[in-house]
Amino acid sequence: MFKKVLIANRGEIALRIIRACRELGVQTVAVYSEADRESLHVRFADEAVCIGPPQSNLSYLDPKRIIAASEVTNADAIHPGYGFLAENAEFAEMCAVHGLTFIGPSPAMIRQLGDKAEAKDRMRKAGVPVVPGSDGILDSPAEAMVLAKEIGFPVMLKASAGGGGRGMRLCFSEDDLEGNYHAAKSEAEACFNNGALYLEKAIIGPHHVEVQLMGDKFGNVVHFGERDCSIQRRHQKLLEESPSPLLTDELRERMGQAAVLGAQSVNYLGAGTVEFLVDQDMNFYFMEMNTRIQVEHPVTEEVTGIDLVQEQIRVVAGEKMSVAQSEVRMSGHSIECRINAEDPEKDFRPGPGKITSFHVPGGFGVRVDTAVYAGYSIPPFYDSMIAKLIVRADTRAKAIVKMRHALDEFVIEGVPTTIEFQRRILGEKGFTSGKFDTSFVERLLEADKKDPEAAKSTSQQVTSSKTE
Repeated sequence: MFKKVLIANRGEIALRIIRACRELGVQTVAVYSEADRESLHVRFADEAVCIGPPQSNLSYLDPKRIIAASEVTNADAIHPGYGFLAENAEFAEMCAVHGLTFIGPSPAMIRQLGDKAEAKDRMRKAGVPVVPGSDGILDSPAEAMVLAKEIGFPVMLKASAGGGGRGMRLCFSEDDLEGNYHAAKSEAEACFNNGALYLEKAIIGPHHVEVQLMGDKFGNVVHFGERDCSIQRRHQKLLEESPSPLLTDELRERMGQAAVLGAQSVNYLGAGTVEFLVDQDMNFYFMEMNTRIQVEHPVTEEVTGIDLVQEQIRVVAGEKMSVAQSEVRMSGHSIECRINAEDPEKDFRPGPGKITSFHVPGGFGVRVDTAVYAGYSIPPFYDSMIAKLIVRADTRAKAIVKMRHALDEFVIEGVPTTIEFQRRILGEKGFTSGKFDTSFVERLLEADKKDPEAAKSTSQQVTSSKTE
């Protein structure tokens, strides 16, 4: 086991990793920008090092500063969390050069699976179902047009190095394609310094279902069930749950086996997530693989009883997986709501500022992962997520009720939040019935624009309801 882990991240995930390391008997080093000097991860780590000014490219995204911090503190491993450098192959290579263990897969694996076109090709060869589309990178709009006509519209153009919905364009006809090709390419170049695009058949009205897995150095790969992440806005997840209300036991088994098969084909090490689209006919298709711990990992922890962050650290340190596939049991239902400092009434515009009042909900089956507190000033330089509210209950219906009441108890004043909007989602029959897809939130927002009074009425009814 490692002696000292440097955490190359901030916020709630840094605090989450600190807690996992503490229980493993491992010392921790926090790094922080000047904007995060008063953050909780700085306070609770064993050591802390300032790595630069508030701008992330001059601090959390600067590999040299992080490596230097590890050297002065004699850390022997680096945990990247999620975001920032978590899926950066060059950073993983730098860690190896400096004698540091990167708590994640190898640089080669990150490259193979991080390039979405190559990842899709590898999964196809491993026998994992993939969405029909280009075999690799597109050379021109003309090539995209030929392929789109062959597989049929609608199609989706995607950035090969993309993520978070950037560099993606949906094309319903030939007239849409060329303009969207250039727009997606320009956005991909601006966001990822890589304008490479590939094309897929657009799956209309799908569920977004992902399978959590873990691989060790002994060739074992185990999956821990699935999460439904279909409640999202502009390809950004807002609410996640496990298990998925869509899947049958038979489909769950097949998807889990496919995810494991894909991971085994590349000798995967560490925590990873295979993301699928499930269409209206219950066919599933590989979308991408994330080579890191996910924001939404707590719902899997709640239904399996397994600490995924500790497991991730153990297997990368060289230990064997603590459980076999036959020992993984899913029990109950868990839901996570992401609480962001955003104003839903102003197109979810981020709202940094000082939190004047902060009260978290509690009780049996309620968990809050956060690193903010009353008096904390949310800086404008980073992601707007400030907390994750997670509940667990015996059934999905009970978990929804528990989440409603937990949201009622959650008090954050001084900045706008998405708490009220999460209440709105939980009050919709489409959500409570499980009959939703990835366009659910967009349809909800469109309906709210047409009838804002009805939206307010629904939210007030949910807030005042004390029973299911």
